[in-house]
Amino acid sequence: MKSGIHPDYHFIKIVMTDGTEYQTRSTYGKEGDSLQLDIDSKTHPAWTGGEQKLLDRAGRVSKFSAKFGSIGAAKPR
Repeated sequence: MKSGIHPDYHFIKIVMTDGTEYQTRSTYGKEGDSLQLDIDSKTHPAWTGGEQKLLDRAGRVSKFSAKFGSIGAAKPR
């Protein structure tokens, strides 16, 4: 292998949404950095069997609902 062309591969800490942590090797950041996850296998519907949990970060969901809440709603007959 050529020297000097590969990225630095080091240990970082991964913090899951429930606060659990583990260490892995990555090219992210520097040695000892921490990566905080917003979505992981415990909250994403692809791994939870389709049950979706909406996390309203900075009021985005409520702003969208206020602006577009009536779109697609069934009209009374």
